[in-house]
Amino acid sequence: QVRLVASGGGLVQAGGSLRLSCAASDSTFRNSGMGWFRQAPGKEREFVAMIRWAGDRTYVKDSLRGRFTVSRDNAINTGYLQMDGVKPEDTAVYYCALGRYSDSQSEYDYWGQGTQVIVSS
Repeated sequence: QVRLVASGGGLVQAGGSLRLSCAASDSTFRNSGMGWFRQAPGKEREFVAMIRWAGDRTYVKDSLRGRFTVSRDNAINTGYLQMDGVKPEDTAVYYCALGRYSDSQSEYDYWGQGTQVIVSS
């Protein structure tokens, strides 16, 4: 079973940038869509962005478009979420997942452990 390790989270000031990474343990990554989700304190986990297995299609949640960018490098089985102009409301645990190219959590079979992002004002 493929394992996903998310990294790159941390403490950042509002207006700053972070790049989250999601490393997969095997080539299942290359044939799978990748999604990013987040869960803020006291809230349900929500969709953030997704990228098709080939990297040729992406979609970012409307309210985040223009600040967040999703990408992948299939040669090294790693996906990325670039976060620019972060805001305090972006504070959450961020999860990566592999599965079908979809904004629905139920379409993803494998999940990383999450990486914490804290944005200070």
